[in-house]
Amino acid sequence: MAGLYLCVSPSGSRSWIARVNVDGKRREMGLGSFPDVSLSIAREKARAARSDTTMGIDPVAQRKEARSARQALKATQKTFADCAKAYIEAHSDSWRNAKHRAQWPSTFETYVYPTMGTVLVGEVTQAHVMAVLQPIWKTKTQTATRLRGRIEQVLAWATAAGFRQGENCARWTGLLDQLLPAPGKVSKPKHHPAVRVDDMPAFIKALRQHDGLSPKALEFAVLTAARSGEVRGATWAEIDLEAAVWTVPKERMKAGKEHRVPLNTQAIKLLEAMPRIEGTELVFPAPRGGQLSDMALTALTRRMNFRDDAGRLCVPHGCRSTFRDWVFERTDYPRDLAEAALAHALENKVEAAYRRGDALVRRRAMMQEWANYCEGVANG
Repeated sequence: MAGLYLCVSPSGSRSWIARVNVDGKRREMGLGSFPDVSLSIAREKARAARSDTTMGIDPVAQRKEARSARQALKATQKTFADCAKAYIEAHSDSWRNAKHRAQWPSTFETYVYPTMGTVLVGEVTQAHVMAVLQPIWKTKTQTATRLRGRIEQVLAWATAAGFRQGENCARWTGLLDQLLPAPGKVSKPKHHPAVRVDDMPAFIKALRQHDGLSPKALEFAVLTAARSGEVRGATWAEIDLEAAVWTVPKERMKAGKEHRVPLNTQAIKLLEAMPRIEGTELVFPAPRGGQLSDMALTALTRRMNFRDDAGRLCVPHGCRSTFRDWVFERTDYPRDLAEAALAHALENKVEAAYRRGDALVRRRAMMQEWANYCEGVANG
């Protein structure tokens, strides 16, 4: 057939080529490789291409346009897993908590991807979301609640990126709250086991019987009502012994805001007795370098065998609850002062916007009374 050629490459592969004329210009178009495309099929394709040219259609340009359209469509067809991974990659650097960063991909791989990971994000429906959440809503309520929020964020990202249209089918208010019971009604929050207020002086006394940096770090956490991570990451540059203030930078705070901690005399005494370890700026470094692990403090409290009212072994984070209970039950200090000491964000956004100070002076007196109580010293 005129215009049909079998092209043989230097490597020996063979393919069919059809030569056609479009508006007086000769065009070449591939018809497939031989023997996958037989001679009879190649002839049919060549005839179809020549027929197109007689009607003013450029088969080569038409094929390029079709390929371009397919590529454009493919670019917009992202699966939920594709979008989730892109969202995590885009935002993970802003998540300060390493545990939080690890939980995102872990929970998606465990609960979401098996059900809707391969579904095109533009086709994800409320039914898909419910299929993920409903089986674990009552048994793993906290995980399911967090997972719903993460799915909602990924779908919002996909909409903003142009991969999806319409409402967010993982939205809680006015949508899923009509189908699922409120988390607080199916699972009561489990508070960290805390040392009882009456037991805190005995706890500190027992803690001082232990040697090493872990007991010192835990005592410092109790005296300052700080989080374990804030204490384990504390550096000497953050501490001003003369001014008796420990300034935790915003990068290490849960709320992302700088937090000043007034140091009571017991905390100052503890710091002054601490050795300066060469090669590290950490106040409480691990024996082999780097930060102490959270498990080091947890294991210590387990060995001490102090239990809460429910008989559970107390944990380091529970000491913050002990401090708060002491403020509410044994003092006249206002609630917001205790919340400021704990570096909790104000729930009232208007109040938070107008509050400029951190009540450092007022907190100093409170924290000194707390340290006196922990040490078994009577407060005036």
